[in-house]
Order: sequence, then structure tokens, then C-alpha cells
Amino acid sequence: MVKFSKQFEGQLIPEWKEAFVDYWQLKKDLKKVHLFNNTNNTLNSSSSLPKYIFSSLRNYSPFSHHHRDLGPIQVHRKLASSSFNGDMYETELLEQFSDTDATKEFFACLDQQLNKVNKFYRTKEKEFMDRGDSLKKQMEILLMLKSTFKEQQSKAGSSHGSSEDQSISCTFSNEEDSVRSRSQQEEMQDTTSTDELEKTGAQFSDSPRAEELAKSMQIKREDGKLRTLSGRVINCQGKNLRINIPLTTPSRTFSAISYLLREDLLNQSSRKCGPEGGNIHLNKTNLHHAEKMIKGGFIELYKGLGYLKVYRNLNMLAFIKILKKFDKVTEKQILPIYLKVVESSYFNSSDKVVKLADEVEELFIKFFTEDNRRKAMKYLRPSQRKESHAVTFFIGLFTGCFVALLAGYAIMAHVTGLYRPHQNSVYMETVYPVLSMFSLVFLHFFLYGCNILAWRKNRINYSFIFELAPTKELKYRDIFLICTMAMSAVVGVMFLHLTLLTKGYSYAKVQDIPGLLLLGFLLILVCPFNVIYRSSRYRFLCVIRNIILSPLYKVVMLDFFMADQLCSQVPMLRNLEYVACYYITGSYKTQDYGYCMRTKHYRDLAYAVSFLPYYWRAMQCARRWFDEGQTSHLVNLGKYVSAMLAAGAKVAYEKDGSVGWLCVLVIMSSAATMYQLYWDFVKDWGLLQMNSKNPWLRNELMLHRKAIYYLSMGLNLILRLAWLQTVLHSSFENVDYRVTCLFLASLEVIRRGLWNFFRLENEHLNNAGKFRAVKIVPLPFHEVDEED
Repeated sequence: MVKFSKQFEGQLIPEWKEAFVDYWQLKKDLKKVHLFNNTNNTLNSSSSLPKYIFSSLRNYSPFSHHHRDLGPIQVHRKLASSSFNGDMYETELLEQFSDTDATKEFFACLDQQLNKVNKFYRTKEKEFMDRGDSLKKQMEILLMLKSTFKEQQSKAGSSHGSSEDQSISCTFSNEEDSVRSRSQQEEMQDTTSTDELEKTGAQFSDSPRAEELAKSMQIKREDGKLRTLSGRVINCQGKNLRINIPLTTPSRTFSAISYLLREDLLNQSSRKCGPEGGNIHLNKTNLHHAEKMIKGGFIELYKGLGYLKVYRNLNMLAFIKILKKFDKVTEKQILPIYLKVVESSYFNSSDKVVKLADEVEELFIKFFTEDNRRKAMKYLRPSQRKESHAVTFFIGLFTGCFVALLAGYAIMAHVTGLYRPHQNSVYMETVYPVLSMFSLVFLHFFLYGCNILAWRKNRINYSFIFELAPTKELKYRDIFLICTMAMSAVVGVMFLHLTLLTKGYSYAKVQDIPGLLLLGFLLILVCPFNVIYRSSRYRFLCVIRNIILSPLYKVVMLDFFMADQLCSQVPMLRNLEYVACYYITGSYKTQDYGYCMRTKHYRDLAYAVSFLPYYWRAMQCARRWFDEGQTSHLVNLGKYVSAMLAAGAKVAYEKDGSVGWLCVLVIMSSAATMYQLYWDFVKDWGLLQMNSKNPWLRNELMLHRKAIYYLSMGLNLILRLAWLQTVLHSSFENVDYRVTCLFLASLEVIRRGLWNFFRLENEHLNNAGKFRAVKIVPLPFHEVDEED
């Protein structure tokens, strides 16, 4: 039977772990009571009869009526200084316990945990109630705009064309602030209501101190960046509304920039046109996007309410379990007395969360699924995909096939001497880059599966951090299946190709096979049919699109995480560039593998491919600074600029080979390495903290063995110095230099896999430190007063 402590740890919300009952500390305090009781019972066994007689006389004494009614303890309820903190509970020991100090310590800790749970529950309840009120108002505004849209659509009739071109025409006041100031206020409100609110435990709207903080933040962000497409205030049906549409697509970004360019002209014309200097059109597309944002807000609110129910039930169960253990150890009847207090406390007696959850269900079913409850529950309560044993079977099957084929391929390559220096350069120049490319890709993918397995084991909520849909995300078994199946196919095709060569077939007859293999994988990647994890393939392509078009798309965690992975796949990208050139130009027909190397455009493109991943990552940092206004993103941008310079110096040195470029390479690579090591340890991993309780580590650690962190830092330092091979020209004996390059590229991929775990661990601890377990969805409408 599983112990309750293990069950409790497995079911609690990871981001709220510090807010749950500290069941383990209570067990430690109870153990002290138990140890002292055992010792005390042994020493005082001879005097048990006099104590029993005295206790009996005291129980039958007329003066003991008060204690007999109250029992061993009495829990006092104290009114807090503010309504936000709620009532406080303190236990008084009335009956003489065998160990007063240990028992007092236990009940002091128990009272502290009860007060902590009540305070946190009250805080989160108020936060979710405020979100619920905001979403109800948003829903009212959306319904009002929809009804207005339908009225104008019915009046317009068929003379105005299709309904897609129609829009709601509303006047907006030109005397309002510009987009910059409005977006700053919205960002200030969102940031304060999430990060600062959850740190301090106070609500933004009710705290005068928070208003001062908001003003100071507004002053600090006088040079803030654009955050929304429209910060203008419109007046529709007598209501002043501010429309906020996030800049998530290039079209909205360009529209926002063009609006900023016209801002001064609009302000000048407003002085001439009066208070109503123009109008704004809200078409059906904007209304649909606003409805999608509100729908997402309801889903996240419902998820948060579900978490709060789990929080209440688990804490209630923890109190019951620890009180039962206390009664068993001390042979006292404490459970009925203290449990009445716990049951009547705020976190267990309040029913606001249940009522709000029911109301959210009704609203969602009515307005978003057209009274289809089953469809609504698919959004509100998405079910996890069941893991099939067939997946495990096929992982083992394809793993065996891969190992057998790889062994056969290696033996045949060794016998033919393909990988020896100056042997069969045609094969190494044309076929080996394809194998190298697939090896690096699926090694990286395999390490990602290992990361998911480690994240799950250590209760790191990677799905929430990456904003993955619970019904569509890839599990680690799925990733292992894809890797083993794909590499079995790749090695099998390579084995077949090499077998045909050894049987006397010419390169001209079998040269199509590697190209067809690459084309097959590309067709599977873009296949529109619902086969082979279509949702994950589509999400991957969308992320790649967002990276390539940086900084036009809003940057989320998954985007810059994937861009970091590409920074470790520069050798793969260069192999892909060469293979694409080799087959697209038709060089494979003549086996002129040196044609691409002689082409100027290819050499120029080689420079671009070497630093494109760093450029994309730098543009993402610029976009995040543009959106958030934090200078740390500019510092991070500098890291990728230094990596771009180092990559360019490496390509130039490989081409020229002069001493001058060697000096430039050493200087640039050394500076970039120091920059990257500092950012890895201090910023991404959160390590190297001098005042931490863990030497050179952060205060909070997910892994119990500290040696793993020190070993990882040393390994990361060594793997970061892999660029020295370019200077030293080291290679394995009797092995082609391309094999050495593949080995070094694999080490960089392994380093990135190690980085991934600690990077997400740091992100998880940041979320847990702010108690963020659900997303903060921005809302489209904001009603303002006329005097604003």
C-alpha cells in the first residue's frame, strides 16, 4: 500500500507546493513526541499506579468539570488585523502531556499550517473571483457588440456584399492617450495583478500601496514599447471601451507600427475635428478573436478553480491523517476536537469556488458550445490520452531492429574502409551528410524524450510552461517510438544503399536513394492527413515559422526554447544545405559533389546558415524587449550577437586558414564562451548564487543530490570548449575528419539536452515562487470612465 506522504506528494499542484500543508515537518515533530513518550513510559513505569489514582481523583473532582468538557486542548480563534488575512487559530494545551515542549512544538506547527492554508486559499479565491467578474463583464460587452453587428448586418442587407466585409462603426475620442501610454497602463495592470500580486498576497485594486507601485512602474516605463494593436478608446452604445488585441501575428504588428507612425497626425487632426475626430471599425474577424480570448480565459479560470478544489481536499486529508497519527502516538482524543476547527475554517467552509465553477460551466455551455455539454467538457475537462502497451512493444521492436541494422552497417563500413581518411570520398561527400543529419536530429529528439521523463519524475510541469494541450502533447514513450522507428528506417536504407554498392552497382544507379529518404521524411512532416501525430507536426511547423519570421511574431516560451535547440544544430543545418544543393542542382546525376563548393552563392549561404539560428534568437530577444521593456533581454541579445561573430569567424577560418583569421577565431570564441557560460549558470540555470544555503547553487533544488549540479556545471564547461577542435585540428586515428565533426556535433547536442533540464527546472521554480499554476489570459475589452 502506498504511503500517504507519497500519495500526497504525487497529487499536489507542483507550483503550489509551498502553500500546501507541510506534512513532512509535522511528521518530524510527531516523531519527537513519539520518541519522548517511549522514553518517558520506560522510566516512569514504576510510578504508574499513583499517577492513575491521582488522575482518577482529578477526573471525579467537582473542580475538573471545565477540563473534562474541553478535553486535552482548546483551539482559540483570533480575529486578524485585516479581513484579507482572515482569522488566526492558536491551540492551548489544557491537559498535562508527557512531553509539553514537543507537543507544544507540534501544535504550533499545526496551527501555522492551518493559518497558512486559510490565507493562501483566501488569496487565490479572491483572485479567481475577480477573474470571474472580469470575464462576465467581457462576455456582456462581447454580446453587446455581437448584437450591434447583427443589427447593422440586417440593416445593410445584401447591397453591402458579404458579411465578412461588414463592420461595426463606433466613434473614438482623440483626446485619449496614445497607444504607447495605454499599452503601458495595460501591461502595468496585468503585471501587477499577476506577479506582484502573487508575491505580496495582496490584490492590486484594493491596495493603496499597489497604486503607488503602479505609478512608479508607469514612470519607469516612459520609454516602454508597443504592446497592443489598439489602445484607442471607442464609444459604442454609450460605453467607452478600450480594445486590446495582442500583437501575435505579423499583420497586427505592422498595423500597430503604422498606427504609431500616424499617431502624431491623428493627434493634430483631433484638435481640429473636435472630440469626435474619427471612427474605428470592428469587423467579424476582430470579434471572433475577442471571443477566442474570452473563451481561453474561461478555460483557464475553470482549470484554476479545479486546482483550488484539489488544494482544499488534499489539505483536509492531510490534517485528518496527521491527527490520526497523533492520537495513535499519544493515545489522546485530539482528532474530533481539532477536526471541528479545521472543518469550520475558511478553506473548507467557503463555497464560493464551487458556485463559481458551476456558473462558469453554465456560461461556457450556453455561449461557446451552443448548449452542448459534452463538447464543453472536452474544453473544460480535457481527458489525458491513455498510454498503450503497444507503444512500449514497438519501442522494443524498433530498438532491436535499429541496433541490429547499425551493427551490420558498421561492420560493412569497416570492411569496405569507407570511414578511413582519403578512402572513397564520393560516399563521404554525398551519402554520409544525409546519415549525419538524421543522426543529429533524432539524437536531439531522443534527448528531449529523456528530458520529459526527468521532468515528470521531478514534478516539473513542462506542459504548463510550454503551453501544450494535454490531449495533443507528445509523451516520452511517443518520442522514443518516433526516434527508434525513424532511425531504424534511416539505418536500414543506408544499409541497403551500402549493400548495393558492395555488390557492384555504380553510384549513378543508387545515388537517388539518400535523396528519396530525405524527401520521404519531408513529405511526412508536411502531410496534411491525420496520421503520424499530425497535431504535433503542425505545432512544430508553426513554431519553426514563428522562429524564421522573428521578430514579427510574439515570442512565447516554446518559440525561444526551440530556437535555442537550433543553435546547437548548426552542423545539421549545414549538412542540410549541402544535400539540398547537391540534389536540387542535379549534381547527383554527374556525381560532381564539388560543384556546390565552387559556387559563390553556396559559399555566401554557408555564412548565413552558420549564424542564422543565433540571428533568430537575437531577434526574439529584441522582440521580447520590444514587448516587455526589460533590459535583460538586450543583455541576452548580446550573447547571441557574440555567438554570431564567433560562428562567422569559424566559417572564415575554415575557408581561408590564415593566422589572422585564427587569432580572430580564438578571440571571438573565447569571449562568446565566457558570455555563454555566465548566462547558462547564472541566468538560465539560476546557479552560482553566493548567498545561497546550498554552496554555489540556488536555494531551491529539484534534485536531491547536489553533486549532479556540480557535475553538470563542469560538463557544460567542457562541452562549451568543443570549438577548440577547430584550432587544434584533433582527429581520431584512421578515421575521416567528418566522423570527428559528427562526434563533436553530437557532444554539443548532448550539452543542449543537459541544458534543457536545468533551464526548465529554473523556469518551474520561478513559477512556483509566484504560485502561477494557470495562464493569465489577456482580455480584449476594457471599460473606462469618461474622465480617464
